[in-house]
Amino acid sequence: MTTEPGAQPQPFEAQQMASSQQRAQPGATPAALRLQILSTEHWSLLATRSQTWNESFARAQMFLSALSASVIALALVAQATAFGSGFTAFALVLLPVVLFLGVTTYIRLVAINHDETRWVLGMNRIRAAYLELAPELERWFITSYHDDERGAMVTAGWGTFPTLFGYVTTPAAVGVIDAVVAGVIVMLGTHALGLQAAFAAALGVLTAVALNLALTAYSRRAYRRWRQIYPPVSPTPDTVR
Repeated sequence: MTTEPGAQPQPFEAQQMASSQQRAQPGATPAALRLQILSTEHWSLLATRSQTWNESFARAQMFLSALSASVIALALVAQATAFGSGFTAFALVLLPVVLFLGVTTYIRLVAINHDETRWVLGMNRIRAAYLELAPELERWFITSYHDDERGAMVTAGWGTFPTLFGYVTTPAAVGVIDAVVAGVIVMLGTHALGLQAAFAAALGVLTAVALNLALTAYSRRAYRRWRQIYPPVSPTPDTVR
């Protein structure tokens, strides 16, 4: 290696750092290599998104299977005990277990939905990188390349009914079932303690409504915390509707 007269030769570590800085400069990576890296990450996100959906279906199916088995067991006990004290005792032992499984399923499904949104936003970012390499292809994309909430809704197809979407998701359905189970537990428990059936039923309805509102509040709060962790890099312009 030759150096200019009077100049000190660079240490090997300094040369490596300078080389790394040159490689990190924008445009230093060939376009073909950048496209290959982006495509690999895109396929990785697609595979992870598929696994996320599979887990969501599996968790919901596990809870609904346990609930169905519990309803059948309660029907058999009710037939054997004629809805007597034995039925109430059995229900108050079984239903809290079902409710615990349902609440934990709801919490996990909320997290899974957030992961799903994360993968969609990641693919939107990659799509924006594609357009940096080939901006003339923008008119062929029906999905968004903006990594904010509006961009995720466009890519996932949620924009057709954004107001009602939160009420038709899998966590929302599981949350309603959890609320009904909690209401039945309260109704059976208070009626067993001597409260009249009408008042026990009313208290059960209030409990169901309160739990459903609490689960909804948890979901929205968790989403706000999640969005703070992943702020948008390329938000949707105000001119786009």
